[in-house]
Amino acid sequence: MKVHRLLAEGCAGILKEVFKEGRVLDRALDEAFCANPKWGKRDRGFIAETVFEATRWRRALAFVAAGDSVAALCAAQWRRSGLEVPEWWKWDGCGVEEMASREAELRNQPRAVRESVPDWLDALCEQELDAAWDAEVAALNRRARVFLRVNPLMATMDEAIAWLTAEGVAVERVEGAPDALVLLEGKTLPKPLAQDGRVEIQDAGSQQIVPLLDVEPGMRVVDTCAGAGGKTLQLAGVMGNSGEILALDTVERKLVELKKRVGRAGARNVRIEPWGSDTLRRRSGWADRVLVDAPCSGLGTLKRQPDLKWRLTAGSLRKTLAVQANLLDRYHHLLKPGGMMVYATCSVLPSENGGQVRALLERGSPKVIDAELTVSPAATGWDGFYAARLE
Repeated sequence: MKVHRLLAEGCAGILKEVFKEGRVLDRALDEAFCANPKWGKRDRGFIAETVFEATRWRRALAFVAAGDSVAALCAAQWRRSGLEVPEWWKWDGCGVEEMASREAELRNQPRAVRESVPDWLDALCEQELDAAWDAEVAALNRRARVFLRVNPLMATMDEAIAWLTAEGVAVERVEGAPDALVLLEGKTLPKPLAQDGRVEIQDAGSQQIVPLLDVEPGMRVVDTCAGAGGKTLQLAGVMGNSGEILALDTVERKLVELKKRVGRAGARNVRIEPWGSDTLRRRSGWADRVLVDAPCSGLGTLKRQPDLKWRLTAGSLRKTLAVQANLLDRYHHLLKPGGMMVYATCSVLPSENGGQVRALLERGSPKVIDAELTVSPAATGWDGFYAARLE
């Protein structure tokens, strides 16, 4: 594919927003697509691949290009993808021919450069994960595949596979995730199918959390940090629309999206409420099960959100750790006597995971760790997750 000037400038504009303004990559990309409706499918694919891979490999590409400007990163990424870098594209650093030799030298650089992570984050992850960090960071730099969860309220697994196949979407079952399907590598789910309700886009690692809650039809369940509701909808399916699920969040726009998804999925036992200052008091002792899908660094999802590693700071991580501890200390009040709570994150850092749960017990909590789950991206190819069930 020839690199066209308007598309090249579009890539550079999005990357400037991400690197210089701290924009979320997905949102910046979506806004650019909406603002340029004449970009065709091939154009959008070129731009998405350029900006995602330039973000993922920012430090490595800067080494290869001997320059860290957005223009240099784009040039190095296009060369790496086998595209001809146009003569009119100007950047600081070395030329295309020298990039080839510098690419070969990349393997001799420190891991933080090779695997393209900030020095402080590389050091922290090595401290917490030891030798396992090598395999985990390599796995987190692979391109993400699209996983689906079949919605049992609307289709069986066989019915969903037949429907997708008829629509020209090839899928495979996922070992270790009984409700999951995965698209062929590099494929995406067309938007009309994603909004049909029979399947939901949800990573196979994420699908491991809800089973830990051990919910039964008729129970009362609180999803305290519901967000856009992937696990809320999974709970509704497991409960067969029986009982009640209270989905809470502090971000109104996420709950608006959740309401749309609940309607499409046929989930009739979900009540959606914004988190309020009196929620703990009003709902004290109400729930049989509580899910605390806590705010976290998101390091387990770097395949899908490579911009996270450039926005995350040591200071923001410390604040996140404090929030997690606060949630663990307070949200158990929502439970009935004898109820169970699951604490979960999409992080690979032990300090956000088992470290938080054990710190809770050391603070004198009468809870008991009944079960723990760690999803390793290196071992599974899924996103990284952690969960602990507390009785």
